[in-house]
Amino acid sequence: MPFYRYKARDSGGKLVEGQAEAVSAEALAGQLQSGNMLPIKIEETAGKQDLPFGQRLTRRRTKVGLDDLILFCRQMYTLIAAGVPITRALRGLVDTARNQTLGDALDAVVDDLESGMELSGSFANHPKVFPGLLCRLVQVGEATGKLDDVFLQLAVYFEREKDTINRVKAALRYPTFVIIAIFFAIMFISLFVIPAFEKVFEGMGAELPLATRILLGISSFMVQNWPIVIGAVILIFVAITQGLKTEQGRYFWDRYKLKIPLVGDIILRSTLVRFSRAFNMSFTAGVPLTQALGFTARSVDNVYVGEKIDSIRNGVERGDTLTRSATQTEMFTPLVLQMLAVGEETGSVDTMLEDVALFYEREVDYDLKNLSSAIEPIMIVIIGGMVLVLALGVFLPMWNLSTLGK
Repeated sequence: MPFYRYKARDSGGKLVEGQAEAVSAEALAGQLQSGNMLPIKIEETAGKQDLPFGQRLTRRRTKVGLDDLILFCRQMYTLIAAGVPITRALRGLVDTARNQTLGDALDAVVDDLESGMELSGSFANHPKVFPGLLCRLVQVGEATGKLDDVFLQLAVYFEREKDTINRVKAALRYPTFVIIAIFFAIMFISLFVIPAFEKVFEGMGAELPLATRILLGISSFMVQNWPIVIGAVILIFVAITQGLKTEQGRYFWDRYKLKIPLVGDIILRSTLVRFSRAFNMSFTAGVPLTQALGFTARSVDNVYVGEKIDSIRNGVERGDTLTRSATQTEMFTPLVLQMLAVGEETGSVDTMLEDVALFYEREVDYDLKNLSSAIEPIMIVIIGGMVLVLALGVFLPMWNLSTLGK
């Protein structure tokens, strides 16, 4: 296939230059448009050359995220629906991929396809890039001849998942910022403000209040041992980060964060939304029930909830109904369990799973809207307590000094 050098504008209006392999200039223009870029100029080159320096800067070698998967699935749907062969479509996406990690994985997938391997099998060779749910549904699409529909469903699924994650992050951004601000405020007061009053307090000649003595002790310790304090904070941060990379640490955190007041229920419901949609999509695509549960357990991004889903799969394999197995996990509300029971009785589990996802989605929306109003009183109490301690520790001795002077 010939190579083309192109100039295009992305969704933000920024000029992007590069080159890619394509069947024709029209095909490359379609690929750019599916990637939310507006082609300006496309011209054929003599052969494949190194990427321009400007484009090398725009390509990054990072973890493949939901944005990359959404764009990839949308592009694959457009190219396959247009009749472009899979190998040509993937080879064209190798050079246009903005994530270098995804581009390298697609390059390896093309080599696997040319050697006779199936698309789903070649995707499965890169588990850190392509989720297991994607590989399994691609396998179903290959068997049914509806590969373009599968990529469209995956794109919609990843878009909904990204939307849910973004809403949860947006709701948690305010309390996280406030907690960090309070921490740095306490550090600043302990290191710079209180030491400035220490000489004034020493010249009073009277016994200092207990709150003042505590603040002075903490401030003195912080000033004299600040390297140790900073080192301890860094050490704790590194220990927590490394601990979360282990299986036990990840399991403990995934289980604990579901019990955090106010936030834990939101995280659990958003995880159940992801479970319901992934399970519904797998089941609708024709994946057997137990296999669909197995793939869904690994796609919810929560080890603790994944273990509960695996227990549902084990219960179904033993002969229990889906509703009875789900009841034993104690994760679902009675209304959801009743919906699942109706779905099993009527043979419309897929429809009920979509209703369950919508039900939890509405609950998450409601909780997110009320989260700020619920957290604000707690933040006010914390800030008020800090101000009270500082007032008693710093200003009370000054008031006593004023009284003694009179």
